[in-house]
Amino acid sequence: MAQIPVSYDTLAIERFVEQHPEVTTLDLILFDMNGVVRGKRIPLSQLNKVLQQGICLPASVFALDICGETVEETGLGFEKGDGDRICRLVTSSLTTTPWQENSAQAIVTMFEPSTNQPFFADPRHVLEVQLDKLAAKHLTPCIAVELEFYLQDLETDEGGNPQPPLMPISGERMTQTQVYSLEELDEFKAFLDEVISCCNEQNIPAENITAEYAPGQFEVNLKHTNDVLLACDQAMLLKRVVRAVAKKHGFYANFMAKPYTEYAGNGCHVHISLQDKQGNNIFGDNEDVLLNAIAGVLAHLEDSMAIFAPNANSYRRLQPNMFVPLHATWGWDNRTVAVRVPASGKADKRIEHRLSGADVNPYLTVAVLLASILDGIDNKLIPPAPIEGDASLLELPMLPISWDMSLHEFAHSQFMQRSFGDEFCKVYLANKQHEQARFSAQVSPLEYQWYK
Repeated sequence: MAQIPVSYDTLAIERFVEQHPEVTTLDLILFDMNGVVRGKRIPLSQLNKVLQQGICLPASVFALDICGETVEETGLGFEKGDGDRICRLVTSSLTTTPWQENSAQAIVTMFEPSTNQPFFADPRHVLEVQLDKLAAKHLTPCIAVELEFYLQDLETDEGGNPQPPLMPISGERMTQTQVYSLEELDEFKAFLDEVISCCNEQNIPAENITAEYAPGQFEVNLKHTNDVLLACDQAMLLKRVVRAVAKKHGFYANFMAKPYTEYAGNGCHVHISLQDKQGNNIFGDNEDVLLNAIAGVLAHLEDSMAIFAPNANSYRRLQPNMFVPLHATWGWDNRTVAVRVPASGKADKRIEHRLSGADVNPYLTVAVLLASILDGIDNKLIPPAPIEGDASLLELPMLPISWDMSLHEFAHSQFMQRSFGDEFCKVYLANKQHEQARFSAQVSPLEYQWYK
């Protein structure tokens, strides 16, 4: 196998190995289209070989549906021989995994072996393309990601449905909505403390955890950074931490968009600002550019819904009175709109995308938002008037709130094809159309209850 040119910080890697003599295995992580963890587990003794040669994984990793089966319609499976590509280490992601003894992990990304070019369907590279476009205009995004999740009991209720957990101290089952409750944080202190501890060990900047709008629901805020790839890496790895620590404490951590019919869904809120060459926040210095950016995001929400709501359960969350926007709206410090401008000083002026669920792939979500912002700025788009008060009460055109509608918009979107290329759009659409068809063919328990 030919060697791959590398520019790794070999001293940092050697230092990591020296500082962690207990580590014997290394998980090499590749995130697929759905954000599912794929990859290989290797002995740490093979690390130098990976640095020099990479590891082989098939391109069909990005043709896998949510169940892990290859979608042949993507063209990445047997049509092309299901051949391998080369995956390289993201050196800065090398950390220990505190919940597993003698173990470490690192992210890898996929490249074409013959040309060393980034593989077009790798979501991390999809985001890099948008970052390069902004860099060409001397613009650097600064982002922060907020993720919501539910803690659930490992055992289902009498009807076989998921249920909130028993509180560790009182032993009572959670039944109430207590947003921002400190008492709930006290009940789950051991779990939350270990999440923060693991995040610290893995350099994931989890700033704070709050109790949210339903029993067992929490939100983790990650610190803003102008290293956008790192921010998305951290969002993906945060999910892995939360799930692993929850399992250790006897819970299940659920990042589904809508785990319960009666309770609010899990959101993924993305905060974005733009910096110029001097590091100044242009959203704070130039309100016209801020408005152009907002207009760009609003203009492409319909085209992008298949990214922001990637699966069947995503659309369960898109319901009235469930703390999720259903229209292409924006406003100043208004949590009922799709694009919020939080109250802040000039240096912190930013937009907050509030539409996506916690089930999204952050790389793709941020890539779409950056492409939309750039389109708004380049074409000097002007947004409609900001919304004051409850946007859900207004009679406005609805965003696509069904999977079929959103895939239709994606399939016919010139913006998506122009921004991300025909190859990526073909693979993503084929993957999701296959999943939708498979899901729609299933007979649900509710149908037996209603129609038997």
